[in-house]
Amino acid sequence: MTFWSMIADLLSGLAVSAEIFVFTLLLALPLGFPIALGRMSQNRLVSALFRIYISIVRGTPLMLQIIFVYFAPYIFFEMPLSRYPRLLATVLAFGFNYAAYFAEIYRGGILSIDKGQHEAAKALGMGRAQTFFRIILPQTIKRVIPAVGNEVITLVKDTSLAFTIAVTEMFTIAKQLSSAHTSMTPLIAAGVFYYIFNYIVAFGMERLEKRFSYYN
Repeated sequence: MTFWSMIADLLSGLAVSAEIFVFTLLLALPLGFPIALGRMSQNRLVSALFRIYISIVRGTPLMLQIIFVYFAPYIFFEMPLSRYPRLLATVLAFGFNYAAYFAEIYRGGILSIDKGQHEAAKALGMGRAQTFFRIILPQTIKRVIPAVGNEVITLVKDTSLAFTIAVTEMFTIAKQLSSAHTSMTPLIAAGVFYYIFNYIVAFGMERLEKRFSYYN
């Protein structure tokens, strides 16, 4: 194993990790809003259902959720596993998991908005939907960016859990190379790549936070 061949192998795994990261955010970030609104619903049954969903997701290991999502089509519908891509199962498991965490962050942001703003919007003749999208939502986004940023950074590291169903992301490749060549170098190199990946994400989230801090 040459150094550059190792780097090439790790970069191919990093590309898979990046796919998991990007597609998870594309699913989880928007999905968190309807879950948050369902959790806040005045309908007790709807609120209870979303509360149970969030409780189950936050109370069980992500690794277990990945396994469940991958094998569920076979267990419930007898669908051959060969027709169910592992990467798709990983993204779905990550997406529904992180959506629950984002939902609680969004809910906290929505509840932090002063009730007087709702009353002021009502006095101006705004409906509930108009009030939410024009007044509440922009302020909520601004307030939740730091907490969302923490979850996004955690997601970078959690992509390594895809090895649970044999998705060959970067950590899996690093372990394989380290075992095959009895060397810690691939693991150290993978750690460096994770750090760089996280640094870029953290930098982007910091810039986004500064962009929304227009009242500070």
